[in-house]
Amino acid sequence: MLTAIVGTNWGDEGKGRMVDLLCEEMDVVARYQGGNNAGHTVINDRGKFILNLLPSGILHENKVNLMGNGMVIDIEHLCGEIEKLRAAGVSITPDNLKISSGATITMPYDKAMDILEEDRLGDAKYGSTRRGIAPVYGDKYMKKGVRIADLLYSDEELLAELENILSWKNLTIHGGYGAEPYKAGDMLAWLRKFGDPIKPFITNSTVYLTQQHKAGKNIMFEAQLGTLRDIDYGIYPYTTSSTTLAAFAPIGAGVPGLRLDRVVGVMKAYSSCVGAGPFTCELFGEKGDELREAGGEYGAATGRPRRVGGFDVVASRYGAMMQGCTEIALTKLDVLSYLKEIPVCVSYDCYGETEHDFPTGHRLDAAKPNYEYFEGFGADISSCRKKEDLPAAARRYIDYIEREVDCRISYVSVGPAREDIIYM
Repeated sequence: MLTAIVGTNWGDEGKGRMVDLLCEEMDVVARYQGGNNAGHTVINDRGKFILNLLPSGILHENKVNLMGNGMVIDIEHLCGEIEKLRAAGVSITPDNLKISSGATITMPYDKAMDILEEDRLGDAKYGSTRRGIAPVYGDKYMKKGVRIADLLYSDEELLAELENILSWKNLTIHGGYGAEPYKAGDMLAWLRKFGDPIKPFITNSTVYLTQQHKAGKNIMFEAQLGTLRDIDYGIYPYTTSSTTLAAFAPIGAGVPGLRLDRVVGVMKAYSSCVGAGPFTCELFGEKGDELREAGGEYGAATGRPRRVGGFDVVASRYGAMMQGCTEIALTKLDVLSYLKEIPVCVSYDCYGETEHDFPTGHRLDAAKPNYEYFEGFGADISSCRKKEDLPAAARRYIDYIEREVDCRISYVSVGPAREDIIYM
């Protein structure tokens, strides 16, 4: 069985908690895109963990975790993440962690370029996490990237590669931005300091995953961010620089010839968004502040306050469709318990026309939300474990979302812990 766990909206939907929950059924968990520009929060009996690079299955014993070739990996950050988890008693060895030799390394000059460009843009910035994600994906597609496999080169070979790359990179860093140029020797030292410790984890992900699939193992593909941050189908240019869709999962993990059996789309019972760009359903003022505090909506990777809004039917329907969802996991339903009326964005107003399909370009920029209000639950639902335990208003709300998004809801989370779940 090949399963993808993906976000249907702007990211931050709660994918980490769903990966953690469904890991029990899996043998391998593979991240297939992105870098340390977002975080997956997992709460279990060991405590609270925020994972930026490592697959969320790393917190489960006897699960193999793979970082796919579609990822961009800041090896300094990765070493720190591994160290923190080991300090918390999590075992991380070459038996349970494998890193694709084809993944691209996020270099210090990539982070510098990200910061320099965001600063240059000023008020017109894209809302980058300033962690080098766009520059390193640019390196990859310009064929100027340093890959995980390159860590196995001799110093002489790697130094020659770095000198070639930096002769190009410094044209922009020094010649364009006026910043200090980077030196190949310094970059070699950085690669050895943080690359040598991860050499035992380097794997041919294609060979490994193909073997596991032939052996009948259950493989889960874990996405970062959501549909609306996809480089092709998201709110461009306020997107990430990789493909966040389930269709890319086998490609980004290393087995492009395989086909998914199941796609679990994760969406919140309301909306949230970190970063810049159009967010039509956004709530402002006191209503927005109350929802943000109720949901603890602050970025797991950056700590930035998230923008929040009511459930967005237009965006969620589009997100589920683009992901090819076979089922939905609805998260954070319990957060809405404080509301007497639940706001739902049912359509957009675009230049005086009612829009039910997700628009793009200037129409999205101009879109205004059309809100309707649903009866609140009037009760704390965090202890509910069956659909029948929920208040009638909560069941009606779930049924409405299921109907409007046009996809079956299989799971509803009513709290952050692993057991705070309703199987529908």
